[in-house]
Amino acid sequence: MKKKIVIPALLAMGTIATGAATDAQARVTNFEVTSKTTAFEGMPFPKVGTYDRIDAIATFAVDPNSPRVADIVDIDKIPVNENGEVVFSSEVSILQPTDPNTKSGLLFYEVLNRGRNLSLTLLNRSNSVDIPEQAGDAGDGFLMLRGDTVVWSGWQAGLPDDAININLPVLSDITGPSREQFIFDKDGTTGKGKLSYPAATLDVTQATLTVRQNEGDPRQTPAGLSFKYISPTEIEITRPDGMDAGAIYDFVYPAKNPVAQGLGFVAASDTVSFLRGNPGHDVKSPLSGIEHTLGLGISQSGRFLRDLIYQGFNADDTGAQVFDGAMAHIAGSRKTFSNYRFAKAGRYSRQHEDHDYPGDQFPFSYAETTDPLTGQSGSILSACEETDTCPKIMHTDTSTEFWQARAALVSTSPAGEPLKMPENVRLYFIEGAPHFNGWTAKSKMNPMCQYPTNPLSSTPIMRSLYSDMAAWISTGETPPESRYPSVSNGTLTPLADFKMPKFGDMAPVPSYNQLQVMDYATNPPKRGAMYPAYVPTVDANGNPTGGVALPYVAAPLGTYAGWNLRSEGYAPGELCSLNGLFVPFENNASGDGRKSLGQHYQSQADYLEAVRAASENLVKDGYMLSGDIGYVMDKAEANSSVLAN
Repeated sequence: MKKKIVIPALLAMGTIATGAATDAQARVTNFEVTSKTTAFEGMPFPKVGTYDRIDAIATFAVDPNSPRVADIVDIDKIPVNENGEVVFSSEVSILQPTDPNTKSGLLFYEVLNRGRNLSLTLLNRSNSVDIPEQAGDAGDGFLMLRGDTVVWSGWQAGLPDDAININLPVLSDITGPSREQFIFDKDGTTGKGKLSYPAATLDVTQATLTVRQNEGDPRQTPAGLSFKYISPTEIEITRPDGMDAGAIYDFVYPAKNPVAQGLGFVAASDTVSFLRGNPGHDVKSPLSGIEHTLGLGISQSGRFLRDLIYQGFNADDTGAQVFDGAMAHIAGSRKTFSNYRFAKAGRYSRQHEDHDYPGDQFPFSYAETTDPLTGQSGSILSACEETDTCPKIMHTDTSTEFWQARAALVSTSPAGEPLKMPENVRLYFIEGAPHFNGWTAKSKMNPMCQYPTNPLSSTPIMRSLYSDMAAWISTGETPPESRYPSVSNGTLTPLADFKMPKFGDMAPVPSYNQLQVMDYATNPPKRGAMYPAYVPTVDANGNPTGGVALPYVAAPLGTYAGWNLRSEGYAPGELCSLNGLFVPFENNASGDGRKSLGQHYQSQADYLEAVRAASENLVKDGYMLSGDIGYVMDKAEANSSVLAN
């Protein structure tokens, strides 16, 4: 039996679920189809045909005494029905081939990001983040050409009506402290802020407002700083002199009407359990022919997927496994601010923004580790290992996550030692890519950032890894080996030793989102000991190493980084949120520490040949699909017009 993790910071608000099976059943009790239409305006896909779209409401019942949900915060305070069960519901949308004979047998569940679909942007090269309706929403049809069944369902409360929502019971008898943080990033003497939960009283003396210029500065209450309630869910802040547009305002106030946001884990888990045909539900799944399940979470939803596994919800209430494979993309070492009273599942730590919100504490890795700062032991997989329900896992990060999400802690222990992953885990680092872009992104100047933004997209690598994961869970075919920076081979370096080449007359020095042990018994929390910081080493061009290089990084037109810095007037020098940077090579030798563009390539043809060679090497090594070389080359040709002269 593994040593259990105890996290004192969470105990005041709820502990971590173990996922133990029980005779008391959490289950889907009703699945009401509200709409069934032909998807994508009836556009057929070769060898698969048309797709149908099903919209529905799934209703769940949970015994609050079940060990599986015992550690969901406030589960014992939710009103129950006549059977003593907690009842709630979630919206569900499904895309599946019209012809059951063309189904692949794979159920692909994307954990929604704030109610939005990002998987079609990432995998299908679509430009839409809505649940698809138009033919153009299919992008190039990558998922549809496979015949996969695609599922989305609500898990996050408090979203706009046009998002896919979950309907959780409101705990109207509970009040308590809640904290909001506002960064206006625009000039003005006042600024308005929305509150996640309504104020329990509009007495301004019961709330506190502080401001600081940079994240590491002490919180202040200078002359000229004040606020007023516009309504129970909105305040107006009068901003003091001496603070620029990037200043951080923290508002702590007595709130009311929380929901048990931890039930979002049950909703996602039981939706997939039900749709894949696991026993124990009151109604029959509308799907057939489902043989395997694959879950993907991107950014916020990648953190949620890691948290779902960590809190034991890859087992349903009968003990059956939910996801066969799980892909956590751009999550770094974090989990989520979900299973808490007055949870804010959309908040996540960055160096300047929301730095000390919950959701980023030990454990960080899929490997069993001991944390010397807290004395705790465990891993993301501790709960599922005890119930033998661990999925096969692909964890993918871009350069941004090493600076903003402490991704080094996924492969490195808090003591600075390299970790060996379990056999069911692969780690992949997509070198030089920013947090998230669609395929059509272009580099541009963001007024908040010092450098042009990074235009790269992870699409070519992620499409290949998706195909590899599908094969891994369906046929057992082994995916490519992990490629992730490590202290063992020198591709991770201590932050203090990191150096960039010069851009012009100086080499930039990026900030870093340091992580500390946090005590959340107070609001704001108290900060403790600091974890070590490691980042990927860079080559002579300033491009990171240690992972899988996109063709545009292997054959670069400049420096691609996952970080950018805030500009004057916006808390200068702090990390510029999730924006990466792209600094092109000069067309002549400039003394900036990098070769000029002409020194890299003699002509446009020379550059295109290098991109093609890099693409073919990725295909050979299993990190890119051969059919994707064409669109990669099209973009390379468009981006290299400067070399055509």
